[in-house]
Amino acid sequence: MSQHASGAGGLAGPEAEQPSLLLGFPGPARASAKPEPARERPVARVCVESPLPQLDRLFDYLVPEELSAAAQPGVRVRVRLSGQELSGFLLERVDASDSGVALQPLLKVVSPAVVLTPTIARLAAAVAERWAGALGDVLRFAVPPRAARVESEYLGELAGGAAPEPEASGPAATTTGAATDDGGGPAGASAWAELQRGPAFLRHLGAGGSPRASLQAVEGYGPRGWPALVAEAVRAVRLTGRGALVVVPDGRDLERAFAALGDSLPGDPIVRLAAEDGPSQRYRGFLDLLAGRARVAVGTRGAALAPVRDLGLVVCWDDGDDLHAEPRAPYFHTREVCLLRSELEGCALLLAGHTVSTEAQRLVESGWLQSVSAARSVLRRRLPRVVSTADSFETARDPYARMARLPHAAWQLAREALVEGPVLVQVARAGYAPSLACERCREPARCAECSGPLAENAGPGSARRIACRWCGTPANAWTCPHCGGKELRRSSIGALRTAEELGRAFPGAVVVTSSGDNVKAEVPGSPALVVATVGAEPVAPQGYAAALLLDGDSLLGRESLRAGEEALRRWLNAAALVRPAEKGGRVVITAGDHEAVSALVRWDPEGFAARELGLRRTLSLPPAVRVAAVTGSRSAVEGFASAAAGLLGKPGVRKAGPVALPAPSGTAAADASWRLLIFFPVAEGPEATRALRAARIAHATRRGSEPVQLRLDGADVL
Repeated sequence: MSQHASGAGGLAGPEAEQPSLLLGFPGPARASAKPEPARERPVARVCVESPLPQLDRLFDYLVPEELSAAAQPGVRVRVRLSGQELSGFLLERVDASDSGVALQPLLKVVSPAVVLTPTIARLAAAVAERWAGALGDVLRFAVPPRAARVESEYLGELAGGAAPEPEASGPAATTTGAATDDGGGPAGASAWAELQRGPAFLRHLGAGGSPRASLQAVEGYGPRGWPALVAEAVRAVRLTGRGALVVVPDGRDLERAFAALGDSLPGDPIVRLAAEDGPSQRYRGFLDLLAGRARVAVGTRGAALAPVRDLGLVVCWDDGDDLHAEPRAPYFHTREVCLLRSELEGCALLLAGHTVSTEAQRLVESGWLQSVSAARSVLRRRLPRVVSTADSFETARDPYARMARLPHAAWQLAREALVEGPVLVQVARAGYAPSLACERCREPARCAECSGPLAENAGPGSARRIACRWCGTPANAWTCPHCGGKELRRSSIGALRTAEELGRAFPGAVVVTSSGDNVKAEVPGSPALVVATVGAEPVAPQGYAAALLLDGDSLLGRESLRAGEEALRRWLNAAALVRPAEKGGRVVITAGDHEAVSALVRWDPEGFAARELGLRRTLSLPPAVRVAAVTGSRSAVEGFASAAAGLLGKPGVRKAGPVALPAPSGTAAADASWRLLIFFPVAEGPEATRALRAARIAHATRRGSEPVQLRLDGADVL
């Protein structure tokens, strides 16, 4: 936030001389009368909301005396920039501008409510720098859209930066004198007690410290499930009077975490932040945190920037979930935002999950995070027994186990477990039969017209009809271009088709589906076959009697650097919902020989993550290095590369491409997007991101340049 521009219209230099060329609209009208400047700190530095990279800086404006009382740092304002009225945030006021030219005045203070605190402003600046993005884009996530009627209820606490009264009640006051165990929680059994370094982590939190840990949760249900672990850690922080923030990937996890926090912190206001709650409710929760009425927040991705006062702990649950990656500029990731908050605000950090991401493992190996996990003896007692159909013993019993989608071992397990309770069946895809492949060579079947995937649909009279999912062209006479085969097979069967087939295989059994738009959060404990797509598995209150993890090879066969890591994460999340082996809980995984399958059978996510990280270091791939993806037309990508020539020429920096990306159906080859990948060392990240940000601005200011998309560390890039 140290860079700023000033002068007429808020611009200085060449941009000020040709505003119409820069922004594409007429220059500013001449002001009729100059207002009287404020007597104290008459210059305001404003971050304007604009999609243009060249406007990603602070602009100096004159503060009129009549607006001086309301124009405090952190308020929303309206300003004129090159003839257009724009919204922005006033970040600071200073005594003078260094532009040497007359400044335009602020047009309006939208509201006297200070909605951007200095702490969140610093965090937003750090996020913008980390992802080479625009500060205005980050502030859009940090401060929700204004709801005037809701805001009017808080003006007394927020106007002019007025601080609320110190907190006089809450868990720290209502639980004084309560007996605690060595983990810092309430007397009795602690969910952390059987975790190595778990009690020490809670004691550190309860003593007002700021430990940082990577937690490997065991159960995914019941009183020792991950929501209870998170709630106990938050309670330990609240006993010291500090605030806490919990970020989860989706709405189902949000509901579970919110309920657990409510049980652990009776009487303590808890704010939930989720886009689906609507703008008014979200803004009310934001203001509750801002005014200090609540000190605990739980939410999805955008909540990582929530203004929790005196933040003592930030928790990121399941940091490997791709829902933590923001799909809009500046494309930040929740885990990294939590890391930044821990550094900037000096608070404790907890990256928790049933698995360990390679990013978290890198931090553990560096000593920045401490690993908190259960001993092998505890895992054997609290986890189900996992069997792979690729195991030599199983293949000896059933030679066709590798080929069958539902091997005999899985069928037998489901039949026996249905007597005891619900059985989870995890499938790779939603729908009926989403994709087809050649029966002979197993290559994916593609449309001859547009190269789209072929799918099977029911035709008139229930006749089999093969057609392209993209363009709809019939393909009943399809021939494989690779081997000449003419027969098709289902490479993966959707949840609905799986439910239909299981219903025939187990007549009389109740079949429940959870996929697509019909995702269930919970199922009863009565016997039933629960067919769910990966990531949509409901929770059974007493755990599942068994789980069948189908389509393992489909998950492992994804064209992604993280295919094995992602498959193991999804399998562990599902297996954690099953009862322990001593209560009959069993899991069958149908997949070939793979390190991820072995890690699941051993329940060793940390070992798998360490192995993956070692391979990435050898190959110089993320997260051992950082990567930037530049996407746009060929000329735009080449223009950006020219602007970033200084960075690309440095030792340790390498590039790949640019190469053309697969064009969507109906797109001409000339309109195809191109992508350039830039790899650079983690240690040189700050310098490299500043260079990328400067190259983005330099490219945008060139006459006739086309826009490019700049993404850093995108999980789906490789």
